[in-house]
Amino acid sequence: MTQESYYAKTAYGSTEVPEQEPSNERPWIMRFAKVRLPWGNADEVTPVSFVEEYSPRDLRNQEHSKIEREEQIAKGSYTPSPFEHIDFHMRDNHESFRYALLPVSSHFWIYMVGVGRILFLIFLTLSFFILTAEFIDTKKILSDIIADYSVTLVVLLGLPLLCWMAGAVVIKFFQNLWIKPSRGPIWELNRRTGLVTVFDYKNNGEYKKNGTIGELTAPFYEFDAYIATSPDSQGMPLNVLYLAHRYRNIMINFGALLCPGPDVQPPCALWDFIQNYMNVSRPLPDLPQYEEYRHLDPTTAEYDRLTGRNPRYWIDMDDATFKQIVSEMHQRVDEIDTFERPNLMAGYVTYVD
Repeated sequence: MTQESYYAKTAYGSTEVPEQEPSNERPWIMRFAKVRLPWGNADEVTPVSFVEEYSPRDLRNQEHSKIEREEQIAKGSYTPSPFEHIDFHMRDNHESFRYALLPVSSHFWIYMVGVGRILFLIFLTLSFFILTAEFIDTKKILSDIIADYSVTLVVLLGLPLLCWMAGAVVIKFFQNLWIKPSRGPIWELNRRTGLVTVFDYKNNGEYKKNGTIGELTAPFYEFDAYIATSPDSQGMPLNVLYLAHRYRNIMINFGALLCPGPDVQPPCALWDFIQNYMNVSRPLPDLPQYEEYRHLDPTTAEYDRLTGRNPRYWIDMDDATFKQIVSEMHQRVDEIDTFERPNLMAGYVTYVD
């Protein structure tokens, strides 16, 4: 399949951006604590978590499971897993990156485990110091001290432990209670079409009751990236990447994809990743999760043919090499030069703010 027949006319190529209308002035809320990032000159970097998401060992396990599944299907002995046919509205391949979140009911059990564990460990450490101080101060025997604080210990340790254990039991043994699909995707970056879509579940501020999902769609090159900075509960800055349309009220908050943090380098690396992923004049970002799809994307397949890239580069990688690559990506993200780059999109659009 040729590039011309595979990619849509709206596909994004860094050297084929059309002239555009002057940008609209952003509302004050968009200008507040938000820095616009430059277009172009994207480096071959990505948030480190994207590299770590699938280790070579994970890829080999997936390959083994796929081979086993195909053998069982051929023998007529295959039994589908309970969740195999559920659409979780997630896509991350050579055509599109579609993102969705688990529903609130699923997050409830996840938070039960996480918060319960953290609170239990904090209160366990605190209780140890309190009981030790009480022992030193009163010289009582340990059993008497524990009896004096029994109610407090039950509350401080028992409730978090109960939450932790209950959540862990449900997640491990009662998956039907917590593994459920969300109502639909949140956003999509489509490499093949060059379009960005935000899925709209509201209509004039009201949630749609008929089950339909609106779609707000525009070409990728009509969006700009911003870093929004806001304080956490301790006053420390948290940086989040946004993608905002220049002419319409279409916006993507990537905070759920990349956890907000005090450093601006990870959001900048995410912006480079997005530009590289959407740019059909360049191959797919070379990440473990895309290795099985590289031959299906014409630009990437041609690049791999010309460079002689090993099609099993990631899956056959040893653990030591993978660890070294992750370490190198950490360093490259730390040294990213985003704010020193010119905004190449300024050659195609006039910014009014």
